[in-house]
Amino acid sequence: MLLLIKKFGGWSKQQFSWLWESNSGDWPWLAEKPMQIAGLNRSLWRGAVPSISFYVLLSLSGIIATLGLLANSAATIIGAMIVAPLMGPIIAIAYSMVAANQRLLKRSSFTLVKGVLLTVVISLLITKLVGIKTLGSEIAGRISPTLLDMGVALAAGAAGAYAKSRRSIADALPGVAIAVALVPPLSVVGIGLAMNSQSVAIGSSLLFLANLTGIIFSGAIVFLSQGYGSLAKARQGLIVSITGILLLGLPLSFSLQTLLIQEQTRRQISYLLYNKTQTFADTNIRSIKVRRQGKQLFVEMEVAAPFNLITDEQVKEVHQFLQAELDKPLNFKVEIIPTQQYELPASKF
Repeated sequence: MLLLIKKFGGWSKQQFSWLWESNSGDWPWLAEKPMQIAGLNRSLWRGAVPSISFYVLLSLSGIIATLGLLANSAATIIGAMIVAPLMGPIIAIAYSMVAANQRLLKRSSFTLVKGVLLTVVISLLITKLVGIKTLGSEIAGRISPTLLDMGVALAAGAAGAYAKSRRSIADALPGVAIAVALVPPLSVVGIGLAMNSQSVAIGSSLLFLANLTGIIFSGAIVFLSQGYGSLAKARQGLIVSITGILLLGLPLSFSLQTLLIQEQTRRQISYLLYNKTQTFADTNIRSIKVRRQGKQLFVEMEVAAPFNLITDEQVKEVHQFLQAELDKPLNFKVEIIPTQQYELPASKF
């Protein structure tokens, strides 16, 4: 390492400049200048216009996302993210805040609100029509957002704004849409309303708002750093965005804390089962799910074990043991999947 430092320490500014300028040409975006303001305005305006194409794509995206969520299919949901055009008006809102473009702000906000309502209504109608009442893992994963989701939104907003200001990397926008996933949370809102589940609707709404505020704030910062607009023009919009992030940060931080506590409890239970009990020491524990509700813990386990290896009495003893070790009321559910094992000695040739 010291040899490398000494080697590069002797390089002159001209040599580093030559190294930068003599790249293979595969990374032209490193030295590419931002788009002209007029060109960026036209591009963002096209993305914010409530055209027929916009609503057709958004409707199809909502249908795909809703069916994917009800079918618990991650691949289908990813397809809906690619089709969704919602990133356009949101990035336009971020830019209009920095540039103090009131016309673009009104147009993109109007398009976004109508798009949100359309997606929720489509999801609600499809859920009512299909009649499925169960919540799969893809739905459950979008009703308890944390600060981690806000972090993803901030990074995605910065990536989206940067890609929009560079013609050569505009193709990265579909990847950004996949990362932040705007339509699936809205579809979950519709599913929650159709199932009369207030917790599902509120949780997914919180996720969408976290994504929305995060994208707008970080996108505005990137546009500002690229020389579009000024801090004086962006001041009011940034204050609103920061206020939204702080307000959303309270429930998101609480959710993150709950998630960390549940993960810590899950690891503790796994350690106790494998190292402090004979019942599950020689089994294959496939999953342990921990959920906290008030002062009680709900633990669900999936275990693969030979038939009749674990008895009812043993499960009851483990239940009492875990309650004593964790010092909390524990609701214990164990699903045992019977397995067969064959062991054959090596035969002589």
